[in-house]
Amino acid sequence: MNINYQKKLDEIIKELDDNGEVPSLLLHSCCAPCSSYVIEYLSEYFKITVFYYNPNIYPKEEYLKRKEEQKQFISSIKTKYKVSFMEGDYDDEKFYMLSKGLESENEGGIRCFKCYELRLGKTAEIAKKMNFDYFTTTLSISPYKNAQKLNEIGKNLSEKHGVKYLYSDFKKKNGYKRSIELSKEYHLYRQNYCGCIFSKHARELMDKIKNC
Repeated sequence: MNINYQKKLDEIIKELDDNGEVPSLLLHSCCAPCSSYVIEYLSEYFKITVFYYNPNIYPKEEYLKRKEEQKQFISSIKTKYKVSFMEGDYDDEKFYMLSKGLESENEGGIRCFKCYELRLGKTAEIAKKMNFDYFTTTLSISPYKNAQKLNEIGKNLSEKHGVKYLYSDFKKKNGYKRSIELSKEYHLYRQNYCGCIFSKHARELMDKIKNC
């Protein structure tokens, strides 16, 4: 059954607003462009800490470039409530271990779902440890990411760790379009592949076919 996760988010925000609550949120982010609209939107209602945890990104130079872009964006954007930054470990071996046997999977398949779970799992773990009220991820902003699966994983991790998951589908309400506008406004580096070595190779192959 398809669930409208934007509607669920609207309901949560309305309840918080009605009660005058401004909870803390640990927001997993994959990159500055994907976080742009999400931060603009959610910082009206939450005290956000952006958690940059992406052991999937290849190569390390790309990881570092995206990290610096993320920090720069946070320092540039004006928000109602202060946004902080936290970096996770670049433990890329974890990603390669979970990808074993799934190297030839298409983008958007089982390997990607395992990657969602790896990154969201660490976010939930840190959120619980540091007493955040909620955790979520920017990943659903992308039209190439499975919002249904992301929210299912978030719900399961919420129950496992005992910390609230913020349901979302950030591509709704023209969120993806707004992220492109903000990327232009803040001159953000927009990568042309998701992040991992497999998505990089897939993009290179697509470009090669296009140019034939």
